[in-house]
Formats: sequence, C-alpha cells, structure tokens
Amino acid sequence: MRALLCGISGQDGAYLARLLLEKGYEVVGSSRDAQMSSFGNLVRLGIRDQVRVESMALNDFRSVLQVVSRIQPDEIYNLAGQSSVALSFEQPVETLESILSATINLMEAIRFLDRPIRLYNAGSGECFGDTLRESAYEDTPFRPRSPYAVAKAAAFWQVANYREAYGLFACTGILFNHESPLRPERFVTRKIIASACRIAGGSGERLRLGNTTIQRDWGWAPEYVDAMWRMLQQERAEDFVIATGKSHALAEFADLAFQYFGLNWQNHTDIDPLIFRPTDIPYGCGNAGKALNMIGWKAETDMPGVVKKMIEAQLEGFK
Repeated sequence: MRALLCGISGQDGAYLARLLLEKGYEVVGSSRDAQMSSFGNLVRLGIRDQVRVESMALNDFRSVLQVVSRIQPDEIYNLAGQSSVALSFEQPVETLESILSATINLMEAIRFLDRPIRLYNAGSGECFGDTLRESAYEDTPFRPRSPYAVAKAAAFWQVANYREAYGLFACTGILFNHESPLRPERFVTRKIIASACRIAGGSGERLRLGNTTIQRDWGWAPEYVDAMWRMLQQERAEDFVIATGKSHALAEFADLAFQYFGLNWQNHTDIDPLIFRPTDIPYGCGNAGKALNMIGWKAETDMPGVVKKMIEAQLEGFK
C-alpha cells in the first residue's frame, strides 16, 4: 500500500506517517517546496529517512495532477491548509483557498485519473460552532463561527458532493481538538504547557491568555490519526465525528498544567482582551458513538492525560 500525505509536516501528518509506516505502507509526503522544508516533526519522531517527499502546490491543479499521477497512491490523506482558527480572522482568503481549493483539486485529480484512490479529508469540530451544551454528532447542523470553520464546512460539503455525484471513495473526519508536543506554540494548549514549564523553571515570565471560559473537547493526536486510517479501510466511505465526548474549560487546562508544578495558574497569567477572537465558541463537544460502532475507535486519553503527556514531553525536550 502506498499513501500520499498532504500536510505531512504538521502534527497530524507526522503522527499519521509513523502509524502508516508501522503498518507497512510506503509513505510519500507532499510540501509546497520539499527541497526547502525541514520536516522537523518527522525528524522528531525519527522517521524522516523512511518517508519520500514530493513538491506539490495544492492550489495548482496541474501540480496536483502530475504528482498524484506519478506516485499512484492507494490512499490520499488531505491534512494540509491553514490550520489556526485565530489566524483565519487575519487571513480569511488564504484560509479558504488553502483548505477548499486543495480539497477540490485532489478530488478532481482522482476523478480525472479514474483510479480507485481513497481520500481522507480533514474536517473540524469547529464547523458545528456552539453546540449549546450538547455533544455534536454527524447529523448536527453546522454553524461555523470563524473563517477557518467556514472553509472546513465548505470542504466537507464538496467531499460529500463528489462522493454522491461521482462515486469517489472520499470521506471527512470531523475531528475535535486534539493536541500533542508537536503543536507549535501559536496553539494555546502548547503555549500554556511551554509557559508553565518555563515559569516552573524560574523564567519569571507572564502567560498571556484570551478567553479562558471557553470549553473544548481535547484529545490526544496520536490516537486521532488511527481513526483517519480506519475510515479508509471501510467498504463504504462515510463521515465520522472523532472526539472524547467530554468538554473542559481552557481555565481548567491551564490549572492542571500549573498544578503539575504546584503552582496557581492565576498568579502567573494575564488575561489580554486583545487576544479575544471577534467571534468564539463558548462550548464545543463531540459524540464519537458512530466511530465506536462502525470502525471500533474510541478515545483512550482524556484532557488531564493530554496535559500530563505534553508536560512530560516538554520537560524531556528541555533536557
């Protein structure tokens, strides 16, 4: 089996590459400029020399068609695109194009080549917006509240349309928040973990946070990429919500991180109104019951476990 991973340099791409290699796949990763990319996450996981990389511009159909035709993958995982909700408010056009155009170009390439390639598309629980204290499942209506979520929702419906209109094996994983040490510090979870570790080490810095009352469903990224692979092993393509089913406030995440070192997070944190998003989601939570019933997937690591694993990895990195 040969898999093409678009967005292999990101958190999910790196963990998925490792998983597929363990399953005996030949893994090819794409980047806009593979010769210049460092693929640091692949290096951190110790698998860089096991992965072949190709330059591919996902917003250019010719580039996508040439690479897919040359590689002839059995599976394509579309994990690329602008991935920050906060940044999407500053770069809405780039966010929409990088997510939606890439998805369409990949499906058009599969349709043009007329080969039985299976496509996984990375969706997002952000598409549901505020779930009003309820757990969202596959049929819950989308109410996106950010340019990022709008782009992911549009890509979701394009995938559904190509599946129904052209018979493509194409599905979307609607993943709620999933974290790991491979997250860059512009993501608030990694920012909290890194700051807590430095402050515990005597840095004297202050942690700046925005709205700490928001609640999210946080899981462990290495488990979530397993769900991606399982989705492409089914007889029929279907979309799945992937989540833990439990929601926690950002303040609780920060509290657990600082508690690890016996510190009070509020004594080291400033709430900065400038970090607040123009629109935000008060509560987000997912129901992964369909994933459990159909593909045998269930989250094993809860939010406190995610915090602990991220801190341990951060401390090991300091060593």
